[in-house]
Parts: sequence; structure tokens; C-alpha cells
Amino acid sequence: MVKSTYNLPEQDSSDESAIRHWLDSLATHYPAQERKLVAGACAALTRCRGDRQIETGETHVRHVLSTADILVRLRMDYETLIAALLNGCLDQSDMTEVQLEERFGPGIARMVGDLARIGQIANVDAIIAAKDQLEHEENLRRLLLGIAEDVRVVLVVLAERVHLMRAIKDLEPERRTKIARDTQRVYAPLANRLGIWQVKWELEDLSLRYLQPDEYKRIASLLAERREEREQYIVAVMTTLSEKFREAGIAAEITGRPKHIYSIWKKMRRKAVDIEEIFDLRAVRILVKTVADCYAALGLVHGLWKHIPKEFDDYIATPKGNLYQSLHTAVVGPGDKPLEVQIRTHEMHRHAEFGVAAHWAYKEAKGHDAAFQRRVVWMRNWLELKNEGDAASGFLERFKSAFEPVHIYVLTPQSKVVELPKGATPLDFAYAIHSEIGNRCRGARVNDRIVPLNYTLSSGEKVEILTQKNAAPSRDWLSPHQGYLTTARARNRVRQWFKQQHFDQHLQEGRVALDRELARLGVLEKPHLDELALKFNYKRGDDLLAAIGSGDLAVGQVARQVGEPRAEEPRETESRIRVFQKQKKASPPASSRAGSGDVVVEGVDDLMTQMAQCCKPVPDDDIVGFVTRGRGVTIHRRDCGNLKHLSPSEAERLIGVRWADRPTQTIYPVDLLVIAADRKGLLRDVSSVFSDEDVDVIGVNTHSEKSTDSASMRFTIEIRNMDQLERLRGKLRQIPEVLEVRRAY
Repeated sequence: MVKSTYNLPEQDSSDESAIRHWLDSLATHYPAQERKLVAGACAALTRCRGDRQIETGETHVRHVLSTADILVRLRMDYETLIAALLNGCLDQSDMTEVQLEERFGPGIARMVGDLARIGQIANVDAIIAAKDQLEHEENLRRLLLGIAEDVRVVLVVLAERVHLMRAIKDLEPERRTKIARDTQRVYAPLANRLGIWQVKWELEDLSLRYLQPDEYKRIASLLAERREEREQYIVAVMTTLSEKFREAGIAAEITGRPKHIYSIWKKMRRKAVDIEEIFDLRAVRILVKTVADCYAALGLVHGLWKHIPKEFDDYIATPKGNLYQSLHTAVVGPGDKPLEVQIRTHEMHRHAEFGVAAHWAYKEAKGHDAAFQRRVVWMRNWLELKNEGDAASGFLERFKSAFEPVHIYVLTPQSKVVELPKGATPLDFAYAIHSEIGNRCRGARVNDRIVPLNYTLSSGEKVEILTQKNAAPSRDWLSPHQGYLTTARARNRVRQWFKQQHFDQHLQEGRVALDRELARLGVLEKPHLDELALKFNYKRGDDLLAAIGSGDLAVGQVARQVGEPRAEEPRETESRIRVFQKQKKASPPASSRAGSGDVVVEGVDDLMTQMAQCCKPVPDDDIVGFVTRGRGVTIHRRDCGNLKHLSPSEAERLIGVRWADRPTQTIYPVDLLVIAADRKGLLRDVSSVFSDEDVDVIGVNTHSEKSTDSASMRFTIEIRNMDQLERLRGKLRQIPEVLEVRRAY
């Protein structure tokens, strides 16, 4: 069970007496000069806080002294103690960060400022939907680490939480439960990530004590011994193992601890067993140099104590999915008490603690963020070095310069934490919440003051977006020089909004074009637009019509999917037939609907045909033939721009053609235009789609427009049919930041 001890007098003593008693206790840990600076912080604490009380009933002075005393037990430096003592002085006194810096130095002033910002966040209750709770808790942990420029700030926060949990037993049950739940879900996992095990264990046990009091008491009684006795048992086991390994000539580092109550309760629930079937209530870990030493150590352990059947796992020969390696065994130790033993090399241990095998990395993290994980690893490394003087100081400075956060964490008015890239603005925040909020944004409040929309946000700030019902995005927001938007997501949403404004016009034009084409082909069947849309990778019939109206989709392709046209008699004039005859090679009499190759010329057989290079038709395109002089018939798309302005005499040379029923396996060149928001890696992503679809690219022309932050890319590709082209266009549209994909003329 949790037992709390402090280097402080009884609660009924005065604050002045408690300060003197505590300062005297520092003599064994800190030199005189450092104790003098800490005493100065205590004097400042008394002036700024007076005799104010907190919700637990103790004075604020007593509260921060208890927090600082926990930090002493964690062997933290004097600067951390001073920051803990001055925590809260910026909120409820006339003291400023500038005054703190003049008195105690810039490092301590920044730490106290960070603690003030964290305190404002920690004391606000968030209104979060149940489905978003886990994400919010993860972001809150990241927020606490993101605000803290100095890892020692997080240590102060955790130490204060430990003391708060020790002192809440007399609070109202509802308030006590709220504090315990936050501790279990946010602060204990945070201590786990930083490897501060003694803090993690105590926070978890105290949380269970208030959230599941009956279970806590039951497990505590089943243990039938005090925690101190279990710790003495572990020390005796470690001594025995050390002597045995020394005799065998194996260099080993042995650590151990009794399993805490929360961990026992959690394992009992997970395995659905009672405490008698939990074999790791007491556990030791053995670190050796080589894999061979691991198995030699295992033999020594099994030689000392009887192995418990079915309680052996060889994760060295068969590592876990996260590459975790270790030997796990359970034995009947001294006094016939079960004992778990873990054996691994130092390299395996470093991987388990700091690599992808670390517990927090695969049990808590909800998404892989390499930069964030490296930041946490550096924090943990510093905590291991914190008592090594200059080495620790230099390490901390390198950490600050190398791991400046790449994300910020801000809060909604309901105190939900939102992650954004560093440098984000209130407009980026608005679009991160919802596109409609961004589109209707007309202003922003940050920490209850009006700010411009291109204001740069910082971690911990509370952001409120001011909207108007009929507001709309401004094209100025897309200007990179004005700094309104920094995230690609937000810029893309603004561009989509402007594109959507033309949707209704394109929808009407597409509907008219399709009706006209169906009438021209003599198709009487009413089209089922939603079914047709799916064939062309659109979700709705309206989207299909809008694509026709905007020119993204040829109306002929859609019309031919509706029904078969009525048969018509050929209308070629006698003069045109004579032209065809001159171009024909010797052949049998022509049939009225026959042809060779991929295209059939209506009424004439065996004519030389070629595909026009201006519009590059593909099977299923609506096509027409143009009789050339000496080069047979050139096949154009019916909507080809070169055919729109033919003179009357040239129009006489147009001839009806169609695709053959069984086209050959010809490869057709097509020009494809891709319009997108410019970003790094865009061309690579587009090229990977071509590669995945096994499409050859025979020409590329790209252009970036800096003023609009957009890119246009024209590709000449080779495809087999229209189905392949439409499938390719659909996949290209799915690439982030791609706004438009269409045939080029």
C-alpha cells in the first residue's frame, strides 16, 4: 500500500516553521550556496502566497513545500526546487517573469512561466465526446510535453500531482473521483513515458484507491504483507543472485521491485484470474553482456529455485512483434513465494526502454510520430544523467536546440486539445475543427483577446473562432505572403470552396449537354444517373453531370452507356465516296458496316486511318473522321477544338466513324492535365500512381505558380482503353492536394 513520508513537521505547525525544518533537511543533499538560493525562493514564496489555502485544506506554502520535498527524493537539482516553490506566484501576485529572471535567472523564470501555463490548462474541465476521449487524453499528454521547453517542468507537474493525490482523501467524492481519473489517464502514463517508475507506481495505486476502493482494499489484504516487507524480500533475492553470478564469473546488473497494487489488479482483470495465479508479484531483472550469458543466467536461476511449469517465455529466440527480446521465467523463490525473473542483454534493455519496444510506444501511443518519440527518448536519457553535473547540463542544452517542437497544442473553448503544425494560425485551427467553421470565419479570440487571422498560435492557448452565417473565404487567404494559412489541409479546403461555387453552373450545363447528346443518338431510355456515376468513379449523379459540364468527362462516353442508338442510313455524298475510293487499296467490295483495325469508317471498308495528335482519341470516346488529302481518314474526338471552327468546305470532309466491336490491343497516347496545390513530394506521389497502374509516361511538362501556390502538370501517357483512363483519373483525384484531373486538348 502507498505510504507517504515528508521532511516536514506536523500539519499544525506554522508555514514559517515548516520552511525552516525543510531547509535544514537539505543540508545532506545540496551545498550551502544552492541552499541559500532555495531559501531566497522560500522568502519570495511567503511574500507572494501569504497564508492562502487550496482545496485540500492545506496552505499553498505547505503544498509547494511538499511538492519540492518529493523532488528532493527524486534527486532533482536546486533550480527545479526553486521552480516548484515559485509555482503559482505569477498567477496570484504582482510578480512578473522579468522580475523572476532578474532574481533567479532566465532558466528558472521560463520554468515558472511554463508551469503557470500548464496550471491554467490542468484546472479546466474539457467537454469531450466519449468517442474522442482517448484522442483528447493523448493530445493532453503531448500538450504538457510540448509546453515544457525544459523537461524539469514536467517533473514538477508530476511531483505536484503525487502530493495532490496523497492529500485528496477528505475532498467531496465527485471531485476526488475527477482528480483520480485524470491522474490515471493522463499523469501516470506521462510518468511511464519518462521512465519515472516510482512516480508512476504511486500515481496508479492512489488512483485505484479512489476509483476502485473495494478492489484496492481486497488486493492489499490478499498480499498479507506490507510493501516494505516485500521490498526486503526482493533485496534478499538480489543478494543471493549476485553472489551466485560472481561465483560463476558472469557480470550481471540486477534490479528488482515488488509489483504494485494497480499492476496486480490490471493483470487479474486481463487474465481473468485471482491473485494466487499471478506469479510476478515479486520480480527481478538481470542484465548481462551477451546472449550466451542470458541462457547461462537462466540455468543458474533454475538451479537455485524450482521452475513453475508453463511460466517460461523465450522472446530472444522468438521476439515479439515490436522486436522486444528477453527471457521470462517464474520460479518458487525463498519462503515458497512465486518470483518472476527477466533476463536480457544491455542492448535488449535499451531497445525495450527507449526503442519501438518501449511499453508506452506500443501500449499508449495512438499514432506513429517519430519526432515526438525521439523527444521523449532524449527526455528520459537526461533524467538518467541528471545527477552527473556538467554532462547533464550540456545534454539538456543540446536537447533544447535539437528538439524544438514541430507541433503545437491549442485548446477549443470546450478545452479540447487540438494538434497543429508549429506556426499555425487561427484560420488553420478553424479548418482543423471543421471546413464550415473555416469557411464562415470572420475573426478569432486567443485567450479572450481579439487577434488577427494571421496571428501565430502557441501551445496552451485557448482559441475561439468568430463566425458569420453568410461569410465566405477570401482569395487573400491563399496568398503565401500574407500568412493566413500554413497547413496544406486548410489551403485545400479554401480552394475546394471556390471550385464548388461553379458546381451549380456546371451541373446545369452537363444536364443540357447529356440530354442533347441522347437526343442526337436517338436514345429514348431515361438515364439512371447514380448508377452511371459509379461507372465513372463519381459518388452521385449530380457529380457526373457537373463533370460533363466542366469538361472533365466527355458527354459521348456517358451517352453510350445509357442505351443503343437507333440505326440510321449512311448519308455520305457521292463525291465523298469517290474520295474514299481513290484512297482505297485493291480489295473485295465494301460492306456497309465493316472495317479493320480499331476504327470502322461507316459505309467504306479498308481505308487508312490514323489518330489525331491534337485530341488523342481513346476507345469509347465520341469520335468523328476527317478525310485528309493523301493520308486517309484522321480520327478526332467529336469535341476536339480543331473541329469547332471548320469552314463549310472543310466540314464537308467530316465522315461518320465508330470504334470496332473488337478493338485490337493498341496502345493510345493521351494528354492528362493534373492541377494541384503545390507541395513537396507531389510529383513523386503522382508518378507512383502511374507506376502502380502500369501506365507508361512518355512526356511530362510541369509548372508551379508561386503567387497562387499551385502546380499544373501535363502528362502524355499510353493507355489501352477508357476504363483504364477513368480508373487512373479516380486514383489521381485521391492524392492529397490534387484539385482537378482532366483530359488536355
